[in-house]
Amino acid sequence: MLIPRFLLRHQITIEPYLGDTSKGPKYGAPVVVRCFLDEQTRSVLSPGGEDVTSTSTAYADPGTAAPPLSRVTLPSGRVTTVIAVLDRNGGGLPTPDHVEIQLK
Repeated sequence: MLIPRFLLRHQITIEPYLGDTSKGPKYGAPVVVRCFLDEQTRSVLSPGGEDVTSTSTAYADPGTAAPPLSRVTLPSGRVTTVIAVLDRNGGGLPTPDHVEIQLK
């Protein structure tokens, strides 16, 4: 079961992080993603195990590509980066499968 369409009320723009170059970070083409955006501050763990403050969390369809360090533009115009992406799969249970994107 996918996250219900009526919950995906927001749109964010994700520019996937491709790596570093001599001129700084390199990003892929921007992709507009429908999601539910929850703007609240909380403490999360980065992929490296560091305790980081997250100011927003986006809930999107499974398979949404947002590698850590990707650049994300929120509906307000604020630009932030991805801390971590978590696959929320109910394994066949009647829960809404989705991707949780934790943002700085």
